[in-house]
Amino acid sequence: MSRDRLARALLTAFLLATVVDLGGLLAGVWTVHAVAKPLLMPLLAGYVAVRGGPRLLVAALLFGWGGDVALLFDADPAFMLGMGSFALGHVCYLLLFKGAPMRRPLGALYALALVGTVALLWADLPADLRIPVAGYSLLLTVMAFRASGLGLYAGLGGALFLLSDTLIATGVAQWPQLPAPDFWVMATYAAAQCLLALGVLRAPARAVAPHREEAATATYGERRTAL
Repeated sequence: MSRDRLARALLTAFLLATVVDLGGLLAGVWTVHAVAKPLLMPLLAGYVAVRGGPRLLVAALLFGWGGDVALLFDADPAFMLGMGSFALGHVCYLLLFKGAPMRRPLGALYALALVGTVALLWADLPADLRIPVAGYSLLLTVMAFRASGLGLYAGLGGALFLLSDTLIATGVAQWPQLPAPDFWVMATYAAAQCLLALGVLRAPARAVAPHREEAATATYGERRTAL
């Protein structure tokens, strides 16, 4: 099988696993979710690796997988472990985005969203989670802002990641939830990671660290067969 065909197969498998996972959540079948969810990030990471994407992107997705698995367990230590794994993924993204341009007006909007969200949630969060959640939220918000410098795909991915984790935080704070809350968390999360991955693969090499040996003006997508 050629690399292009393998890449398409992995991306298709990721999309199918996402549909199965979301269907299981809508149907209320936890076993389907428990089986499908851990498959998502390895499939997406495999796609990125076959496409020749940056190692930091593969690492970010695999740290996301660690968080996914940890959050399958309903226990406070598992929640902290999952949050820590996702935080390491955001650090990888930030290192990856260090060459991207900054849109300062958008940064101000993200800062206002961060302060407002943390302020609203603070009193309703368990006391031992307030500082960790605030610190994680800061890291996530900075990642989402920096992702916007890579273009529409990555920018939407960062925003959806922020939305997904905000939905989780409102659940932890025991705020009223949307119908099928886990469905919306996973739908926004899977879309976020996929868009971030595609955004990096399509971004100019000069905007993504570490720089590749190829010409700085070329994009990952231009150097390989289109999706």
